[in-house]
Amino acid sequence: YTQIANKMELHSLSILNNISELLSYQKDAPMLFSSGLFWVLFLLFIPMYAMLKNRRWQMITFVVAFSLYFYYKSSGFFFLLLIGTSLLDWILSHIIIRFNSQFARKLCVTISIICSIGILCYFKYANFFLWNWNQMVEWNFQPLDVILPVGISFYTFQSISYIVDVYKERVAPTKTWLEYLFFLSFFPALVAGPIVRADYFLPQVRQNNRATRNDIYLGFWLILLGIIKKAIIADYIAQYNDLIFANPTGYTGFESLMGVIGYTMQIYCDFSGYSDMAIGIALIMGFKLSKNFDFPYKSKNLTEFWRRWHISLSSWLRDYIYIPLGGNRKGTFRTYLNNFLTMLIGGLWHGADWKFVFWGAMHGVGLAIHKAFKPLLDKIPNTWLVKAISWSITMLVVSLLWVFFRADSWQDSLLIIQNIFVDFHPDYIPVFATVRYIWIIMMAVIIISHSLPQRWYDAMANWFVKSPWIAKLAIFVVVVQLVIQFMSEEVTPFIYFQF
Repeated sequence: YTQIANKMELHSLSILNNISELLSYQKDAPMLFSSGLFWVLFLLFIPMYAMLKNRRWQMITFVVAFSLYFYYKSSGFFFLLLIGTSLLDWILSHIIIRFNSQFARKLCVTISIICSIGILCYFKYANFFLWNWNQMVEWNFQPLDVILPVGISFYTFQSISYIVDVYKERVAPTKTWLEYLFFLSFFPALVAGPIVRADYFLPQVRQNNRATRNDIYLGFWLILLGIIKKAIIADYIAQYNDLIFANPTGYTGFESLMGVIGYTMQIYCDFSGYSDMAIGIALIMGFKLSKNFDFPYKSKNLTEFWRRWHISLSSWLRDYIYIPLGGNRKGTFRTYLNNFLTMLIGGLWHGADWKFVFWGAMHGVGLAIHKAFKPLLDKIPNTWLVKAISWSITMLVVSLLWVFFRADSWQDSLLIIQNIFVDFHPDYIPVFATVRYIWIIMMAVIIISHSLPQRWYDAMANWFVKSPWIAKLAIFVVVVQLVIQFMSEEVTPFIYFQF
């Protein structure tokens, strides 16, 4: 009896240790929207959230606790940094509204922005700046042992926009720190956006509206779309794309071209899939997040592309960088320069590497060129041929610039592009079509999805919302089966987690 009891005790301790390890932070396995653990926790979270919805402060406390735990599972004890940032912002926002002195108000804003940017620069750019300084002075540079907190770029921009909006009286500061922490740490948008604006989100927190039946089903629809984009399409086509970018000269130019086009589609499905899931989860909770993607590969120029791609970042850069620089109010040259500088900052925001700076700078140049020639372009008849040429040029520029975004180094980027134009070998096309037919089918799905009118998507979403539960269940089962069929050996992190 004693031996049996000891074995049962050891077995129980083993189970508890496994559960404890599963629920604690694991550097190599951050919690993702596409991971099973998140959905298990979310299914446990939702009933409790629904019960507390009418008790506003209890609900806020519960969501903040869950959000901080979610961030802990994604980035370890850096959740304490998020708490500290929120506390400083909240205190300074209340000091701002109590001062009549413009100097004192500006000082508070400056302190908040310097602290936010300073923290971001340390974690994200310290080694980049030190490496470049070392290149100039030829020191023996040793990289700092710095771990980048997940999502720090996103919540830093939210922090800056909040304090600036309070200063400009666009939004009133939250009455309590807990409300502001709710806004800054809201888990659906915390680690990879969309970037949430205080003037859009805080009124929803105060109203505390319940999700309608339609909201819940529409949220479920968006989650399923996000899973299809991320866990099925993006993760599958990434397996081939990764081979190309890992060995820039090891494949023919045609294969490299397919890898470049593949990554162009992969990053869209990966990031827009995350956004769909984030918006869907928030909608189920009764909150509306702004649309982040609007079929960007339909664009016929770079200006249109940036109105459709990562909309929350584009609008943030416009409102807090481009317009404060002068926007288009200070002459033609300044307009072009402001566009260029805004995109340069946008490129640097994405990563501490010269290839990201180049990526942003070239988009800035492209936007300036389009604006310069727009009066002439507007005189050209908008025929299908003109549309096709405009779309082709836009996609060529966007796709080639994605190479610098994805490649491991500047040299790899140039090698891949050179390989496409120098070593093309069209005789590989039949072999590629035979071996990579599933990859081609998935690419075709993405391309066709961009060619369909918006009303079709609205009709599909409306049908899903109104469909019987058995139809919803059948669609869910099919999506799960497809995920199991095509998933890789391990869950692939979202691309924008690194930013």
